[in-house]
Amino acid sequence: MNNNRTEITPDAVEKAVSGDRKALEELLTGIQDPVFHLSLRMLGSIPDAEDATQEILLKVMTHLSSFRGESAFTTWVFRIAVNHLKDYKKHMFANHPLSFEYYGADIDSGKEKEIPALSPELDHDLLEQELKLSCTNVMLQCLDPESRCIFILGTMFQADSRIAGDILDMTPENYRQKLSRARKKMSAFLKEYCGLTGGKCACKRRIPYAAATHRIHPEAVEYSPLAVPNPDANEFVKHMEEIDDLSLLFSSLPTFRATAEARKFLSDFLSSDRCSYIMNA
Repeated sequence: MNNNRTEITPDAVEKAVSGDRKALEELLTGIQDPVFHLSLRMLGSIPDAEDATQEILLKVMTHLSSFRGESAFTTWVFRIAVNHLKDYKKHMFANHPLSFEYYGADIDSGKEKEIPALSPELDHDLLEQELKLSCTNVMLQCLDPESRCIFILGTMFQADSRIAGDILDMTPENYRQKLSRARKKMSAFLKEYCGLTGGKCACKRRIPYAAATHRIHPEAVEYSPLAVPNPDANEFVKHMEEIDDLSLLFSSLPTFRATAEARKFLSDFLSSDRCSYIMNA
């Protein structure tokens, strides 16, 4: 998968399983960011992604001895993460599911016209970027969990169909068919509504409404500080234009590094008695 990370070797895993704390730390910190990025895209909010990432890292640690090296370590990790996230019931959107119809109706309502402008002293370019990142995360929630996972792996992680099929326990052909259907759904919505692809909505115009409905927080932006620019963004946009698949807009979006809170959890955990107990069990 296109995550710009060096693949972790079976030897490194074996050292971690045997009780090498430094190897374990390198293992877990090496996968923390991609697991957080996947969790955020799957669940749609930073607090939920933080909680899920902690749970996934603990699962990886407690199941390390079952890794046999039959696939790449990151493939094995993503299989654990995907199985955890597809059935995750504790996140905000599990209790308040979205649909493209609902999201479109919210845009069509024109409610943003009723909200006064924000202070001109605020960084409106930053807030526009923040809303773009927030909106794309929420937009993903309009897909059912399996389709969302397939779309994220195929469009944002650029996963090969064989690897993605291995992660999702389906044939590469089945994966490609489902990815195509998910992309068509997303493309149809983007074409009608997203201003980035010629649709009727515009992030800049929606900033006051997004702030009033707590979708963004002008005084304390959340997504932008975690965003890691995608060096292939221009190439992805060019590719999107060539094949007219508007859903590939998601390929140009940045990845997300784990939050400071998530990093602190892992650091504290690795130095805790609980970690020692698990390693020596």
